[in-house]
Amino acid sequence: MSTSYEAMVVFSIAKGEEAYKELLTKFTALVEQNGTLEGVDEWGKRRLAYPINDEPEGIYVLINFTSGPDFPAEFERIVGITDGVLRSLVIKK
Repeated sequence: MSTSYEAMVVFSIAKGEEAYKELLTKFTALVEQNGTLEGVDEWGKRRLAYPINDEPEGIYVLINFTSGPDFPAEFERIVGITDGVLRSLVIKK
């Protein structure tokens, strides 16, 4: 049985646009291997509420997907240990 999830990922802008695009491709491929990618909504560069790692801005991306109940925790783990990601959150819709 698949459930719908929503993942918000805030990428660092310190390494440039190319690095962010590579990470987004990596994460969408990971979702496609373990579930169904329903959509990627790139919000673009936004000011953070408070600086994270001395960065005042980040690139916000919303990833919608369906998967089994075990994958979201693994997705959050992988995103959390990846350089170039400032914050992430996965919720069940």
